[in-house]
Amino acid sequence: MTHPISLARGREYLAIPGPSVMPDAVLQAMHRPSPNIYDGELIEMMPDLIRDLRRVARTVHNVAIYLANGHGTWEAALSNTIAPGETVLAPASGRFTHGWAEMAEGIGAKVDVIDFGTSSVWGFDRIAEVLRADSSHDIKAILAVHVDTSSSIRNNLPALRALLDDLGHPALVMADCIASLGCEQFEMDAWGVDVTVTACQKGLMTPPGMGFVFFNDKAQAKRAAMPRVSRYWDWQPRANPELFYQYFDGTAPTHHLYGLRAALDLIHAEGIENVWARHQRLAQAIWTACEIWAQGGALSLNVADCADRSHAVTALRLSGGLGTPLRSYTEQSLGLTLGIGLGMEDWDGCFRLGHMGHINAQMVMAMLGGVETAMAALDIPRGTGALEAAATALVT
Repeated sequence: MTHPISLARGREYLAIPGPSVMPDAVLQAMHRPSPNIYDGELIEMMPDLIRDLRRVARTVHNVAIYLANGHGTWEAALSNTIAPGETVLAPASGRFTHGWAEMAEGIGAKVDVIDFGTSSVWGFDRIAEVLRADSSHDIKAILAVHVDTSSSIRNNLPALRALLDDLGHPALVMADCIASLGCEQFEMDAWGVDVTVTACQKGLMTPPGMGFVFFNDKAQAKRAAMPRVSRYWDWQPRANPELFYQYFDGTAPTHHLYGLRAALDLIHAEGIENVWARHQRLAQAIWTACEIWAQGGALSLNVADCADRSHAVTALRLSGGLGTPLRSYTEQSLGLTLGIGLGMEDWDGCFRLGHMGHINAQMVMAMLGGVETAMAALDIPRGTGALEAAATALVT
């Protein structure tokens, strides 16, 4: 029997914006027997692991580890700082701010959402207007998503801190860096961020299962004033454990810790500034190709200004609802899986390119080649010379 030739055979490429591509060193570190959780190397490696997590977040302050995804760290951050009935401000530029706001409502907080849509960064004039009107300082925290994975918008955290300082407003800056930590420049202490939430499956290059909450002394003071915090979400014993199990409020995520150790070794061997620069260069090559394709009139970048785009994920729009057919073609015919149009008004007309973590130039060129192949197969109008331009962007 003759079977049609499949170009999807071989190693598949998962180019979604998380979980990201896992380094072989991480997978190999995890492929081991279960360790002793009461004595020995696992316990001994924790101080250096905590230190190196802080180095990635650029903080000298506390970190609590949770057996959770990013949604879990949302709730952990809120549970330690926001009492029922208190108010938080959520400036939204994509689906994930709304998700965090919904989590806040779930713990009994009042939420003021300012929706800037899915293609625009925060409007600071509007945020300032709301903060000025809050003369009694009822707003206790701002839920600030650094990079929204759905829209690929990158918001300006230093400008948010500067605004609060200028107005003399005491609200906590709580930053969602789930899609940005280990990909984008982020300086928790220098930027005046009080609470940072993230997870292990994107820039930290470890399979999903662990989340992290970094917090400074100002946030800890708010925690100390809370009427109650559930024992599981309480960050105090996790950040300041007397016994090993308190890092996790129970059994440790043993194999994830070994994988994270290997991932942090890769990050610090490269140097965090070089990690940021690599992501920026790769993103610029992707945008270059996309801008040329856009000359055909069918495709557009979701974020018009490159200064507002994430270096870890790029959201794209295709006319005629062709985003889903394009994704289907790349996955079924080429072995390339692209991200869905999550949280966008036209789900089928949108798709996303993930370029975070363990990724290099040849992987980016392969991803772009797969997209161009799909556009050719689906007869999608596009400008010519995109791949050559992307290649040039990588060497200039």
